[in-house]
Amino acid sequence: MNPKLSTARMDVPSLFPPGMLSRLRRNLFRWHERHGRHLPWRNEGDPYRVWISEIMLQQTTVTAVVPYYERFLARFPDLPSLAAADERDVLRMWEGLGYYSRARNIHKTARRLVTEFDAQFPRDVPTLLSLPGIGRYTAGAIASFAFDQSAPIVEANTLRLYCRLLACDGDPRSTQGQRLLWDFAEHVLPRRRAGEFNQALMDLGATVCVPTEPDCCRCPLRTCCAAFRDGRQQEVPRLVKPAPLTAVSEAAVAVHKRGAYLLRQRGESERWAGLWDFPRFELAAGIAANNHQQSGKEPSASQRTALSDRVRLLTGISIEAPIPLTTFKHTVTRYRITLHCLRAEYATGRLKRSSAPLQWVRPSRFELFPLSVTARKLATQIAATTAR
Repeated sequence: MNPKLSTARMDVPSLFPPGMLSRLRRNLFRWHERHGRHLPWRNEGDPYRVWISEIMLQQTTVTAVVPYYERFLARFPDLPSLAAADERDVLRMWEGLGYYSRARNIHKTARRLVTEFDAQFPRDVPTLLSLPGIGRYTAGAIASFAFDQSAPIVEANTLRLYCRLLACDGDPRSTQGQRLLWDFAEHVLPRRRAGEFNQALMDLGATVCVPTEPDCCRCPLRTCCAAFRDGRQQEVPRLVKPAPLTAVSEAAVAVHKRGAYLLRQRGESERWAGLWDFPRFELAAGIAANNHQQSGKEPSASQRTALSDRVRLLTGISIEAPIPLTTFKHTVTRYRITLHCLRAEYATGRLKRSSAPLQWVRPSRFELFPLSVTARKLATQIAATTAR
């Protein structure tokens, strides 16, 4: 076998003939019986729980997901309860997990399943793919884990494992790379115990065939692994260089009126759509990452005056000059954000009617609203100050 096979030149059946496939499956099942992970959503046979866990696990670690999963299931134990819920309640239970479009999509899907599928999950991948927020991997996970259908999966852990088994030198995230890995996932999948097999592959990738310093001596598939045979397991798969972070400076204004503060629901086209926040604005667009210290400066007097104008345009009310409260720094996708939080007193005017709802909320009721992470920090600080 060529030690540097590209994704365009691989013939999966010839690289993994029946004898090798049998050994791979046998060794993997044996290993999984002893070393498989014990997770709250495992061995349930409930497609609802499989679905919720898999959506939560997108872009999120198992450790972070477990407490959210348990709280979410306590609040929404089944499809009907989730479908009947208000979107605000769903987002509140999701708060802190990030990628909030996931929560909005599961709410849409729950309602579709109740109204169009009699609160039952489809068993076939094509129908699952027609539901909001369910892609090829999630559809395969539901079909195989809940119904033991022979559906392949490719996610972060199995992608890495497949690349090493094949010693794939190409880009696994390219169109050709994805086609190869999905073909391989389908080729190695047994007709029986498909769900257990897929879980075993994921567990092996998560605990043994890890990104750096894979524990090949403990790997049950090392005799089937081309990268191990060629000593290239540290090189495969090809690493993707992360995009540089862009530093951005923003401001959030906590407008106070008679013991309440103004909250605004973020619109469809905004980051954190559906969540509530204090009126928030970008102070400087596109400051280069290597100049991030500039973005950390407190808003100037002229910027604070401009903020008053922007609050009026956004909400319809006039405020007194905002006063700095605190500063938070956080990272969202490719942005390093410095958020300057200010407090201002209401002056005059009425809240304007707009597509983004506005509401005066007392600190004691902040807990009822799904907030962005930084808005929650500011709300907690305000509530603590008010309680003194």
